[in-house]
Amino acid sequence: MRRFEYRAFIFAHIALFIIFVWFGSLKLFGFSPANPMVASLLKETLPWVTFHTFNLFLGGYEMLIGLLFVLPRKEKFAIVLLVPHMIMTALPLFLLRGMTWQGFLIPTLEGQYIIKNVLIIALAAMVFAELGKKKV
Repeated sequence: MRRFEYRAFIFAHIALFIIFVWFGSLKLFGFSPANPMVASLLKETLPWVTFHTFNLFLGGYEMLIGLLFVLPRKEKFAIVLLVPHMIMTALPLFLLRGMTWQGFLIPTLEGQYIIKNVLIIALAAMVFAELGKKKV
């Protein structure tokens, strides 16, 4: 891997770590601006689970994903955990349309927050592709 590619690879790991640990910790401490959407989605999908319990689990899950992206040889496990997380975070686009869409192809701020996850998926895919090239 050339120097620039290596730096980009490391930066990708650090960026994923920062986003997941930061957003996960906001959930753990009850400060996430996504809490109303999480609560609404929870009522639609798992109504028997309390919001507090689920939010603690979700925050810890996100922080674990972030941590695994910076631990050597744990990135593949992070990506395995990332897949169901990305599916779950996309659900409001389909189940909570009133919160995520203003009109046809016009997302609300919450909808934009979810749609930007395409970038996370692309970055994780790049990390995964580079792992296959890297000599371990």
